[in-house]
Amino acid sequence: MFNNQDFLQINQRGMELQLIQKQIGHFTTGFPFIRLVRPAVTGDGLLMFNEEEQKFYPQYFEKELPGLTVVKFVPASGAASRMFKHLFEFRDDYAPGAAGEALFLQNQHFNSVHYFITHLRDIAFCNDLSAVVASSGKTIGQLMEIHEYAAIIDYILSSEGLNYANLPKALLKFHQYAEGSRTAAEEHLVEAAAYTRDHEGVARIHFTISPEHREKFMELFAKVKSSYESRFDVTFDITFSIQKPSTDTIAVDETNQPVRNPDGSLLFRPGGHGALLENLNEIDADLIFIKNIDNIVPDHLKNTTFQYKKLLGGYLLFLKDTISGFLVKLDKQQVSQEELHEIITFSREKLFLDLPADLARQPLNDQAGFLFEALNRPIRVCGMVKNEGEPGGGPFWVMGDDQKLSLQIVEASQVDANDPAQKAIVHQSTHFNPVDLVCSTKNFEGESFDLAQFADENTGFISLKSSGGKILKAQELPGLWNGAMAKWITIFAEVPIITFNPVKTVNDLLRREHLPA
Repeated sequence: MFNNQDFLQINQRGMELQLIQKQIGHFTTGFPFIRLVRPAVTGDGLLMFNEEEQKFYPQYFEKELPGLTVVKFVPASGAASRMFKHLFEFRDDYAPGAAGEALFLQNQHFNSVHYFITHLRDIAFCNDLSAVVASSGKTIGQLMEIHEYAAIIDYILSSEGLNYANLPKALLKFHQYAEGSRTAAEEHLVEAAAYTRDHEGVARIHFTISPEHREKFMELFAKVKSSYESRFDVTFDITFSIQKPSTDTIAVDETNQPVRNPDGSLLFRPGGHGALLENLNEIDADLIFIKNIDNIVPDHLKNTTFQYKKLLGGYLLFLKDTISGFLVKLDKQQVSQEELHEIITFSREKLFLDLPADLARQPLNDQAGFLFEALNRPIRVCGMVKNEGEPGGGPFWVMGDDQKLSLQIVEASQVDANDPAQKAIVHQSTHFNPVDLVCSTKNFEGESFDLAQFADENTGFISLKSSGGKILKAQELPGLWNGAMAKWITIFAEVPIITFNPVKTVNDLLRREHLPA
């Protein structure tokens, strides 16, 4: 199946042949579907903080924050091109004239091209668009008068204009302010200043980016960093990483034979956001907040986001401090039956761990060893919003191969859609995963875990793609907040819907949540 050039290529990518063979094995056998038991709901795997807790845990976070190293981790390599799908389609079908005008007018709902074009003055990048149009001796108004809607779209998408079709979402203007518009990346700086600042006034933020966009990120932050530092009295520590070639997956044809490039080399494809586990693994911090690049709001709506970030962070610190105290005792194996009972009760009631029913009847040393193994692992507290029809994963109780229940974020692709019982469980779900996580990745002695040891390799995903006119099979690694964190201690907590305002299409920037007050 492989030749000497293949071995060299695999080695140069930082991969091992055994890994490639394992990937091909997954193509051959497929990935097993996850076994849902029931959705995690309020009172059964999903926390809802009361008023007292909503005050206490943010204060706990504020008290602990100065002595901690906190990092905001933002996956920011996603291309913006998908935001403009309906603009591309309209441009390809449109021609000036009666037929073109009819096409423009036939749909005027919020997600239509008509709504977007007629509300351009409200979009955050309107001034930039006006400038590039003016450089050609025209105005947006003139183009609209003569129904040159396709030309306006070209000025937004093409390299002769704003070039938005070729940029990552992070570098697009999202929100308008009196002093100017901000990119998505800039809004994350503002957030980082609010809840990652240490005792020296340093706020840390890490972006995962594509190598072809590194220079543009550097240019942006060189331009704006000092002004935000002055405004928020903070020093930003901005770092970047790139998805490693070693996390790519081999592509195969429909007979599971490796696909090759025209030059004969093996074809590899990015391993999905699960590949970012390696990037996360290299972050040295006491707390790591994870949030998607497009889930941001303007300043006048940020307070609720800040409050709940601190609440989730404070609750995690409370759990972490309690667990670390337990682990110190368990490590020394100097715990009484009463202390073991306290640890077991906490593990079941606060951490939702599925412990053996007869654990308390086992010898003390056996109990201590079992509990140490169960508690000495990474922790994540995940904000969940009420499901209002958004596509994506949600919180569920899942049965593992070891016949133990655990809390997992599950994507639709992991569920057997042909199993009526599993589909029924999905439909019973009340909450949705907005990717709002705070993580602890160090053990009770302050050493970083090897996060790869806590992933479930059997939760990948296989999809059909095309290359050079041929069908190929592509494989994604276990998702970063799905299978890649499957063996973490997981806590789900409800957060308000206002904390979840993603921008999936450019029209979303015209929603009231993304407009000035």
